[in-house]
Amino acid sequence: MSWNFSNDVPIYLQIMEHFKVQIASGKLEVGDKIPALEAGVNPNTMQKALSELEREGYLESQRTSGRFVADRGKQIDRLKQDMALELCESFHNGMKKIGFTPEEAIAEYKEYISRIEE
Repeated sequence: MSWNFSNDVPIYLQIMEHFKVQIASGKLEVGDKIPALEAGVNPNTMQKALSELEREGYLESQRTSGRFVADRGKQIDRLKQDMALELCESFHNGMKKIGFTPEEAIAEYKEYISRIEE
């Protein structure tokens, strides 16, 4: 997998976001080992990202084996809901900024969905 980092956001935050998306989407499941070496970043940067994810409860350490996706009950469901809320807020704010009412924004989104599903 190729990582493309932006200069706008600290790399450790981009790594955290990447792994959160992988967990929320099910590409990384409970018990899966985190592929920490694939990003090709400074080990301290990766360590910071993984430590934060562990502190947030998404990962757990196993002494000499590495870090794994944690089984924290409904934590992954909450992660998905939080990420969905962020996307909804971004969509709403963007549509509002260009003059759409909520009803118009929903209609535009429905039209978009019907176009891409054809």
